[in-house]
Amino acid sequence: MTHDMVATLRPLLAAEASAEAYASGAEPGDLEQAVWLRLLERLGTDGPPADPAAWLRGAVRSEARRTRRAASIEQPYASEPADVSGPGPEQLALSAARRRALHSAVRRLPGRCPRLMAALLSPQDLTYREIADELGISQGSLGPERSRCLGCLRRMLTAEVAAREPRG
Repeated sequence: MTHDMVATLRPLLAAEASAEAYASGAEPGDLEQAVWLRLLERLGTDGPPADPAAWLRGAVRSEARRTRRAASIEQPYASEPADVSGPGPEQLALSAARRRALHSAVRRLPGRCPRLMAALLSPQDLTYREIADELGISQGSLGPERSRCLGCLRRMLTAEVAAREPRG
C-alpha cells in the first residue's frame, strides 16, 4: 500500500512543490525532499494519512512557509567571515614543508654545523653567547663558523633544487 501511495503522490508532489517553490525562495527538489521526509516520519508514528493528497498539499505549503520564515530570519554576513589577514591553509602547508626541508638539510650538514644551525634556528631565539656556551666554542669563532655552515647549506640546497627541476 505504501509503495502505491508514493507512486500516486509523486506527480502531485512535484507539481505542488514547483508551484510553491518560487514564492518561498526554495528549490522544488528541496521542498519535495522535506515533504517525503515528513511523510516517512508520519508513516512511522501515525500511519498513512486518511486523505494523502490533501495531507501532501498541506505539507508542501507548510514546508514552503517554514522556508520563507527561515529566509526572512537568516541574514547574510556583511563581509566575509573568514579571516583573510593571515596566511591561508595552503600558505601554512607550504611554509611547513619548507621548514621540514630546511631542518632535514641542516641535519645532513658536516661536523658541528647541524648543532650550530639548529641552535640558530631554535624558536628560543638564543643569543650568540648562549649558543657558544651550548656548543663549547668561543663566541668570536661563532660568526666564521656560521658563515661556513651557511655556505655549505646553500650549496647543498642549490644542488637539491637544481636536481629536482625537470630537464627538457
